[in-house]
Amino acid sequence: MNKPKIQQAPDGAAGWDDYAPFYDWENAQTVGRRDVAFWQQFARRADGAVLELGCGTGRVTIPLACAGVRVTGVDRSGPMLERARLRLIRTARRRSSKQLPNPHAPRLHPVALIPALVQADIRALPFRARAFSAVVAPYGILQSLTREEDLRATLDAVARVLKPGGRLGIDLVPDVPNWREYSNRIQLRGRAAGGAHLTLVESVRQDTRRRLTTFDQTYIVRRGRRKSEHRFVLTFRTLSVGQMTRRLERAGFSVESILGDYRGGAWDPRADVWIIVAKKM
Repeated sequence: MNKPKIQQAPDGAAGWDDYAPFYDWENAQTVGRRDVAFWQQFARRADGAVLELGCGTGRVTIPLACAGVRVTGVDRSGPMLERARLRLIRTARRRSSKQLPNPHAPRLHPVALIPALVQADIRALPFRARAFSAVVAPYGILQSLTREEDLRATLDAVARVLKPGGRLGIDLVPDVPNWREYSNRIQLRGRAAGGAHLTLVESVRQDTRRRLTTFDQTYIVRRGRRKSEHRFVLTFRTLSVGQMTRRLERAGFSVESILGDYRGGAWDPRADVWIIVAKKM
């Protein structure tokens, strides 16, 4: 008798290339910049280079560089990284225009330390051992690792590139598995850069057994009389703080603190965010 095949969890990296043109617009209306100061403070405490996992469009990477942090951002999505490079150019121009036109003053680079933007898989980081003093994983990036082996490989890769005593900061989005299932609901609408009008139509599916939440997203873009639709699927896997802590310990980390907000507040299961700070043993 043939055993039924176990269906593999979808690849959490899927969908992000198609999401890239809409990522900044959507996140400006959700997380915005409320976590940036926390990650700047975290990164400044590192005695050396910092690595950001899943840097995307540079929403956190570039503010870290502007704060004087020697940072490398890694992401699997080429379209996301292209937008990060464009954001870097715009930031550099803004900072350059604010400098006083004194020909005798030393010329500062418009961005304090240019971040390196590397296209790579976070499960197999292409950096030498002990290259970084800290690693940051903001805004639920580890939740895009939908399979247990993906998370294990990523934590092992992070442990390899961290110096002994180096710190890892993880930000989890706890409400994702609590979203009610629905179909074709309008979630967001509004103007975007360039005069386009965007409408996000979304469906949500939950797989509680495998702790997976899947978002089917359709962006409707209107420019005058022209209309286009862009469809993609994003899937996330959410572990509890206890489950993530045990996986960190197996990878050679010791958990230092668990926070419930970006101001350093105490954690509880109802907190808006779950932040875990761990040290490589």
